[in-house]
Amino acid sequence: MRALITGGAGFIGSHLAEKLLEQGDDVMIIDDLSSGSFDNIKHLVGNPHFGFAIETINNITVMDRIVSECDCIYHLAAAVGVDMVIADPVHTIETNVLGTDVVLKTANRYHKKVLLASTSEIYGRGVNTSFGETDDRLLGSVTNSRWSYACSKSLDEFLALAYYKQKKLPVVVCRLFNTIGPRQTGRYGMVVPRFISQALSGEPLTVFGDGSQSRCFCNVFDVVEALMILSDRSEAEGEVLNIGDTHDITITDLAKKVIKLTGSSSKIVYVPYEEAYGEGFEDMHRRKPNIEKIAEMFNWKPKYSLDDTLLTMIEYERGLRSKPVT
Repeated sequence: MRALITGGAGFIGSHLAEKLLEQGDDVMIIDDLSSGSFDNIKHLVGNPHFGFAIETINNITVMDRIVSECDCIYHLAAAVGVDMVIADPVHTIETNVLGTDVVLKTANRYHKKVLLASTSEIYGRGVNTSFGETDDRLLGSVTNSRWSYACSKSLDEFLALAYYKQKKLPVVVCRLFNTIGPRQTGRYGMVVPRFISQALSGEPLTVFGDGSQSRCFCNVFDVVEALMILSDRSEAEGEVLNIGDTHDITITDLAKKVIKLTGSSSKIVYVPYEEAYGEGFEDMHRRKPNIEKIAEMFNWKPKYSLDDTLLTMIEYERGLRSKPVT
């Protein structure tokens, strides 16, 4: 198979590229490096089955050429992280909506399968104990830019499913819930790499809000496995599927766990949302996926525990810190 990964120099995309190459596929990535890093893929350069373009997916000419040469598109390129959503809502909306429009139009021109990476943010401020793919969603006011990411990804999903229904384009919508693992950066507000960095530096772990909010964290290797399964199965086309772990943990307990696993003497400091993100910030108290659909249809469920994933990330971060500065 010849795979195209948009956002392929990112955290998830680079791991996906590695796994596809390991199974003998040809891999092409496109990434403008706005949030990804060339360091994530530089070890793949020189592999005769790997190619890359440092370019935005909004470049229609480039996209036309590389889409015409692939069999399947993993569309991972997106504005990511709460920090970026709050700081640059224009970039968030334009990247997610206009970029996806280009991907789907080009894919439709050559009838290429698309796996659209969506997000648990879709569910907004919902209060369900766990969220299923067809559940109603509750979003905040349009005057609060916090919800621009959720709205932009919702539009991506609507557009992808419209292409499937109207134009018979093979599309799969994958809703990812808090994917973590090595290479993830805390630069855009991701809590786990931020906690690990703070703990290894002996700094206080900054918990935003009161810490009682809970999340489910899924290992990137589990997520990549799910994406690869869905790309191979025609019965996934036209479906929306949650991908995530179902064991939730409060952010305070996550901070305590990171301190314990790193052997750090760091303390926990609570920072009000208003101080971290500005006045009027809103958050979801709990975000837990119902993954019965993907388990029943494709026999997929996460294999890695949170502790195992955190230890892998801690080891990776320590390895980065031990490298000589060049």
